Amino acid sequence: TLGVHAMRHINRYPRQGMRLTLMLLPFVLMIAAWFIGSAVRLEANPQDKLLPGLSQMIAAIDRMAFTPDKRSGEYLLWADTLISMSRLLIGLALSSLIGLGIGIAAGVFPMYRAALSPLMTVVSMIPPLAILPVLFIVFGLDELSKVMLIVIGITPMLARDLEQRAREIPAELFIKAQTLGANSWTVVLRVVLPQLLSRLITSLRLLLGSAWLFLISAEAISATAGLGYRIFLVRRYMAMDVIIPYVIWITLLAWLMDLALRQLHKACFPWAEGGRA
Repeated sequence: TLGVHAMRHINRYPRQGMRLTLMLLPFVLMIAAWFIGSAVRLEANPQDKLLPGLSQMIAAIDRMAFTPDKRSGEYLLWADTLISMSRLLIGLALSSLIGLGIGIAAGVFPMYRAALSPLMTVVSMIPPLAILPVLFIVFGLDELSKVMLIVIGITPMLARDLEQRAREIPAELFIKAQTLGANSWTVVLRVVLPQLLSRLITSLRLLLGSAWLFLISAEAISATAGLGYRIFLVRRYMAMDVIIPYVIWITLLAWLMDLALRQLHKACFPWAEGGRA
């Protein structure tokens, strides 16, 4: 019986070397398929722009990142990155503060929960991109509307997640704290806040993709700089040699942000790591 169980795929685990191979294999296959397709298309038509080769993308990276723009004198990739990252980080910071406040209020105080919980449920169902024109009308076409799209897009989901986490805290902890003389705000600061700050970092990691989506969408529609603006600007020229490095760069930035949040969680809340695992 043990021999039969050992042969089932559900009981087979990759060894260390095989795990690394399996991790890299999909990426190697995608890159190989891209360059084979590129070589075939460029051989048939050297002017083809759909599948640029490595040399074309390297030339585009050099032009965008290491050569000053003739009009502005800026290095466009770094200027776009700085602007987009500032918008994203401000949006995430505001969303975190608002989401944490609503999560604590709705998760801990029953009176606030009665009003806030249904509101967050309804607001979280509104597609943020559908109200993008409203944001441009209300907040203008400058920076505020782009930041507000991120805030409106992820705050309701963040607040609902934090509220749920607050409601999962065992009632015994609240009873013990109050028995020891803690008032409501002491309970929030000493019992609830550490739990929710841990969950906040995890929730931000899960919502990073959505935040980038809202940022790129806003920049594509109304912006004069930024990573999303640049991608949609050059698409009219079918400049895939620029678009693909920009997409890879955005992916790398998102991965680095996720890594930073993961390390922050390990450093600040080591007690939560074991429970999560």
